[in-house]
Amino acid sequence: MKKILFLAVSLVLAWGMTSCAKKSVVHAPSIAVFITGIIADSPSYAHVAEGVTDAVNEYNAALPEEKKARLYIMEAGTNQAEWASKLTALAATGEYDVILSSNPSLPELVAPISAQFPKQKFIFLDASAEGNSNLYTVSYNQRDQAYISGYMAGLYSKTHKVGLIAAQEYPIMNTILYPYFAKGALDAFPGTTAEFRVVGNWYDATKGAEIARAMYDAGIDMILPICGGASQGVIATAREKRMHIVWFDENGFKKAPGVIISCCMTKHALCAKETTFAYLMGTIPWGTVRSVGFKDGYVSYFDDDPAYISNVPQDIREKMAVLVKALRTGEKVLPQKLEN
Repeated sequence: MKKILFLAVSLVLAWGMTSCAKKSVVHAPSIAVFITGIIADSPSYAHVAEGVTDAVNEYNAALPEEKKARLYIMEAGTNQAEWASKLTALAATGEYDVILSSNPSLPELVAPISAQFPKQKFIFLDASAEGNSNLYTVSYNQRDQAYISGYMAGLYSKTHKVGLIAAQEYPIMNTILYPYFAKGALDAFPGTTAEFRVVGNWYDATKGAEIARAMYDAGIDMILPICGGASQGVIATAREKRMHIVWFDENGFKKAPGVIISCCMTKHALCAKETTFAYLMGTIPWGTVRSVGFKDGYVSYFDDDPAYISNVPQDIREKMAVLVKALRTGEKVLPQKLEN
């Protein structure tokens, strides 16, 4: 009787364990990429989407269907006033373990959202914040990138007047991108001045063209546009007025051969891919910020492109090579903050 009872209990336990195992659901990771703009208008956002997609595809390659990571890419549009509500709505669905994005303004914007949805994880590239256990950020050292662009503009300018056209003002633009661009131009040729203008959005090509035309009238012959789709208007004016452009965030020589004479980019795709892999493997150090820059291989200057070699005089290329090497090796280190 005892043996029969023991066997019955064992069978019940075994059935219960099997039943629970059948009912348990394998939780596959889910990622939402929140694009603060339109991918087609922004090389940097396109690179973020590309990097995350590559990481997810490689992660999923050898996994059964039920364990594959799920990816959703959302374009939030260029109206910054709508980003908070759209980000809140995305978090409210509870469908995604992590929301990944790239914009320096996001940590401040997401603070109340994170408090409202304490289980939601966020990863922001090109941003910096510490102390929030549900947030991880990666900050690029864009001092190097802006300084290199300014140095090239200063060397190439014939009028010794250069300009930066921004889509909007935001902390990194005001404290890093424009100041270090201006510093690079001044260091390249003493007395060079750098003008700063704002489009007001990331898409108005007509306004971009108007600002570039006003800069030309003021004697400026070199422009750095960081204004998304509005850059197309800047390019059009530069062609018309025979101005030149130093380009940010991608190899853009083919966009305007002979007009764009320098390209420097942050490797958003690489950073997005590596960060996504870290998340999928469970190694993200939540609540911290990672800083990467030229020395780490996250900033590139395209000095081997045929368009660069054919359009930039050798003496300028040689000076740029010295600067790029010094920044890459750490021989030259830019200050964390510039004096006014």
